[in-house]
Amino acid sequence: MLRDVLGKTFRFLGYTVQYGCIAHCAFEYLGGIVVCSGPSMEPTIQNSDVVFSENLSRHFYCIRKGDIVIVKSPTDPKSNICKRVIGLEGDKVCTSNPSDFLKSHSYVPKGHVWLEGDNLRNSTDSRCYGPVPYGLIRGRICLKLWPLNDFGFLRASPNGHRFLDD
Repeated sequence: MLRDVLGKTFRFLGYTVQYGCIAHCAFEYLGGIVVCSGPSMEPTIQNSDVVFSENLSRHFYCIRKGDIVIVKSPTDPKSNICKRVIGLEGDKVCTSNPSDFLKSHSYVPKGHVWLEGDNLRNSTDSRCYGPVPYGLIRGRICLKLWPLNDFGFLRASPNGHRFLDD
């Protein structure tokens, strides 16, 4: 009797560890569901929108300008932020705020990306903390799940004019 109970307990623990490892790998390498908060990505992503973030792009270095990414915050490593990629390494980016009369530009250093929120007037982003190391990218948002009336792929940046091509 005791042997049966111990056998079932160890089998249960073994399956739990196996499925836990599978779940961990799925969330780490494939993707997961993310609830976004804050106004920095409005109107593209509203507060409390639910999105799907895939993680394969960051592993294969397939992040492109215009992608919306989930990133470990450069100022608070316990939290994640959601921003749009404006520039990749070597790109020339506008480092000033839209309201600034004199525009300043800089180049994104090797191994970094330049991130900005779509709501430029209400976003703490690379204009404040500078270029972000590529290694802090956790995933790329590819689909909005909630609210259902906005279900689908995300729209283009309302700030497309900030992408520089020289």
